[in-house]
Amino acid sequence: MSFLVPVLIMAIALSGCGILGKEFDETEGWSASEIYNKAAREMDSANYKRAIELYRKLETRYPFGRYAMQGQLDIAYAYYKSDEPEQAIAAADRFIKLYPQNPFVDYAYYMKGIVNYNRSVGFIDRFIPTDASQRDPGSALDAFQDFNELVRRFPDSKYAADARQRMLYLRSNLAKNEVHVARYYMKRGAYVAAANRAQYVIERFQRTSAVEDALEILIQAYDALGEERLAADARRVLDLNRQAGRFIDDEPAPDEISLGRKIWDYLSLDEN
Repeated sequence: MSFLVPVLIMAIALSGCGILGKEFDETEGWSASEIYNKAAREMDSANYKRAIELYRKLETRYPFGRYAMQGQLDIAYAYYKSDEPEQAIAAADRFIKLYPQNPFVDYAYYMKGIVNYNRSVGFIDRFIPTDASQRDPGSALDAFQDFNELVRRFPDSKYAADARQRMLYLRSNLAKNEVHVARYYMKRGAYVAAANRAQYVIERFQRTSAVEDALEILIQAYDALGEERLAADARRVLDLNRQAGRFIDDEPAPDEISLGRKIWDYLSLDEN
């Protein structure tokens, strides 16, 4: 009998190790609605990392149905709020691919634009005295294209007006970036490159405040190159537009947006 006691203790200990070795999952056996509602509550509490874990479980266990469909958009929002832009865009793209005819697919396009827009804030708002040619406008261009796609596909979307305003702002600042690059070339004596950049702004970014600066750079570049006739032509265009008051001011920065998660109220998923 005394021999059996240590054996039983050892058996219980080994059994316990097996139990402890298995990671506990509170959602084991949960239905799709239970997982979704738990994820939604985590989102409402700003516990985005935990929400993402739950939405992943939902997608793995229940890949079809209305909960999976809503979860695709919700996880994109969760990634956005947890500062994971690449994952947010990938999730929005998956939703667009899986549900192209969904009545709320415009939200996925809009979210892509907002994610890229926020990634471009540093590029847009921090024109500091550094080498302008080293700044990457890629995110601003991506955001512009995302918003453009939204407006093209869904001109009557409730997100279209905001998207158009952001496109104007992005376009203005993309033009400014081209001007900064042109100035960079001027400082280094690359006058042909500076003139080409300035000409590009004048041709491609009309109705932006950058056009006036581009014309000034174009005149300076032509003067430096000894192109007196071209410089005179550019100066005449600059003077005529100034006299006519055709140059415009900078586009105002768009208001901050409150990108929400609850856009599918008609499904009433949180009530199930």
